Amino acid sequence: MPTHLPAETLLLEGPDASAFAQAQFSSAVNLLAIGHWQFSAWLDPQGRVRTLFHLARLGDERYLLLLRGGDAASMADALRRFVFRAKLAVTALPPRTLAGGPALPLHAVVDDGQSVSLGGDAHSLRIGAAGAGDDAWRLPQLQAGWPWLPTPLLGELLPPALSLHRLQAVAVDKGCYPGQEIVARLHFRGGHKRHLHRVTLSQATAAGSALHRNGRAVGCVLDVVTTNDGSEALVVLADDIAAQLSGTHPQPFDDDLALGIVASWPA
Repeated sequence: MPTHLPAETLLLEGPDASAFAQAQFSSAVNLLAIGHWQFSAWLDPQGRVRTLFHLARLGDERYLLLLRGGDAASMADALRRFVFRAKLAVTALPPRTLAGGPALPLHAVVDDGQSVSLGGDAHSLRIGAAGAGDDAWRLPQLQAGWPWLPTPLLGELLPPALSLHRLQAVAVDKGCYPGQEIVARLHFRGGHKRHLHRVTLSQATAAGSALHRNGRAVGCVLDVVTTNDGSEALVVLADDIAAQLSGTHPQPFDDDLALGIVASWPA
């Protein structure tokens, strides 16, 4: 994944913005207070994650979406097909910089008119900050298990694979939204056999790559950060393969790759 990722953002504005977001997105939008953000997703009818994003409520009728992968213009075009007669404007904003910032409470939003900062507890993520941007935010978010969806994986994964219940990005106790029946069935009945893990890698691997072991496709790479100490990644792995890995001791995969699990998250 390239460094210094641009901020792909869009705005929902208008009297019907809240109702529209509540009906289309998977999180409990009606519980989101002004000056706060939550994880949310837009699912397809089969329950797969089309886009994952931070949803920040900037005002009573104004929401900012920061996409964690994907293209804002494409998402805005797709959302407009569902606006119908709602009093709502969906606007894709020009790409802006992303940079790490000082600590802010988790889910807090600070809008100073020039940039918007999203609180991540021990850090913040600044959208539109002055300067060229940086990647200082990527490692703490990867280590916290905050997924990023590379383009090849958009529309491919179900919420349990990304631990979206843990992140409160999907709700099972609100009205209907695209994919809601699948979300509820997986939540109450279980059965999904791929989940999210933080791992070490013996070599840098491109985000979006498939993981193979003994010729079998067993998972995929969501995000990779390389430091002086090596490469860490968020991956989705088949449960039976994850069960075979012994702690952080690296185990061999195909393509001369070794992988060790550092942390695992339930759905």
